[in-house]
Amino acid sequence: MEKAFATAVAPPVTGRKAARAALVDLQEPVRAMLADCFRQFGIETVVVPVTATQRLQKEKFEACVLHLGPAAQPMMEAARTSLSNSRMVIYGLGGSAQDAMRFSKYGINAVFQEPLERQSALKLVRATQMLVLHELRRYVRIPVITEITVHLSDNRRITATSVELSSGGMSVRSGEDIASGQAVEISFALLTLPRVHVRGTVSWRNLPSKTFGVRFDPQDDRRQKIKGWIDAYVDSV
Repeated sequence: MEKAFATAVAPPVTGRKAARAALVDLQEPVRAMLADCFRQFGIETVVVPVTATQRLQKEKFEACVLHLGPAAQPMMEAARTSLSNSRMVIYGLGGSAQDAMRFSKYGINAVFQEPLERQSALKLVRATQMLVLHELRRYVRIPVITEITVHLSDNRRITATSVELSSGGMSVRSGEDIASGQAVEISFALLTLPRVHVRGTVSWRNLPSKTFGVRFDPQDDRRQKIKGWIDAYVDSV
């Protein structure tokens, strides 16, 4: 599921209203850097104070960026319970993996690491821009961060973090040593998707990034629940 992303900057989307990303309570120079990164992919940015939860409930945004601190929860709650923004792309800024997990029920899609560097920020926006621009039919892998339980064949059970999800498999981040070809069963819950269990096989392993890919077992009918959730996600945006 991992592959290099095109390096060319996407042209602005024409013929329709521009996608907008809310920058929630961000300070300079981070705000200016992210605004420039999004602008290169035809995505406008709007500065939103952290107290303006009503804006995320009533005003349409395609994405938002906010710090993974205590003030983030009411903003995420406002977005995910809004008819307009329940499927918006949520970017976290900073924080540890444990911080991201505290908000996993809100379906954080990606995290900008601090201190923010322009090239890494641009790479992340490039990797997720199709999701923000609602081109999901072309972008069948949905970036999302949630807690994954991985059951191994030797009866070990490890906790990992999802990176991207598709109907055929998912990429996962974990420091555990898991060999390619190993049979696993994974379980996770995600937004409106109740906890699902599905068998799979580790199809690749990237040691530097501490990630590995799981290809779902095509004979396991439980993966249809994941496919159904992805289809509903695509149809709703």
